[in-house]
Amino acid sequence: MSVPPRLPVQRVVESPLVGRLLAGRLVAGARAEDGLRVAGELAAAGHPVALEHRPAGGDDGAAELAALVARVRVAGAPGDCELTVPVQRPAEARELAAATAEAGLAVVLDGAPDQVDPLLADHPGARVVVRSGEPSAEARCRALAGRRVRLRAGSRTAARLAFVRCVDVLMAGGGRPAVATADPRLIAITGERAAWYGRSPDSWEHVMPWRVRTAEQQQLAAAGTRVRVAVVSGPGAVGALVGRPGGSR
Repeated sequence: MSVPPRLPVQRVVESPLVGRLLAGRLVAGARAEDGLRVAGELAAAGHPVALEHRPAGGDDGAAELAALVARVRVAGAPGDCELTVPVQRPAEARELAAATAEAGLAVVLDGAPDQVDPLLADHPGARVVVRSGEPSAEARCRALAGRRVRLRAGSRTAARLAFVRCVDVLMAGGGRPAVATADPRLIAITGERAAWYGRSPDSWEHVMPWRVRTAEQQQLAAAGTRVRVAVVSGPGAVGALVGRPGGSR
């Protein structure tokens, strides 16, 4: 039986040298337990955490995530920690989301609206990922303005403009938005809009990558703003860094 060739990025990711260079810098590591280890360290230091595991290729990594959740059930949740549950196969995601909640981790649902929305009845407190670069981002934020939303910024000009409109919608709503960007200008705009709408510091939060703009994260936290540290693990996360100039996110 022939063995299919590995993709170039996969070969690079599997390189021991690349693993040593990238794991522990911007990515916690290639294994789900690497992310869980870093999440535990951050939680012990008092940081809320957004944990995400990205497997290689198109697989949604349900088996790896299930193993991670099983470890948490034995060891206990690492403080205030959210886990992203990819919603590609709804039945599978429903089971994983239930196990995640039972393990004491907050659930974050990431997928298409028609797949995510049916799960919200069982998980009304789950956070929903919305990407500002998607055409329906603003309408999606309006529909979810009373819930918990994680708004992720895009890099293109149109996505950045949509991001600002989405922030306005979410800050004006009754939900608890989480704003995921490391862009200083978008961070400043978010803070301004939160103040404009009279948002208390505990009613919303920033989500910023682990070991990216750490000084800014500390300054925001010192000023009383809630900052959740995003920790990613998995070969898919390493591959994304390998494929981007300077490992930018």
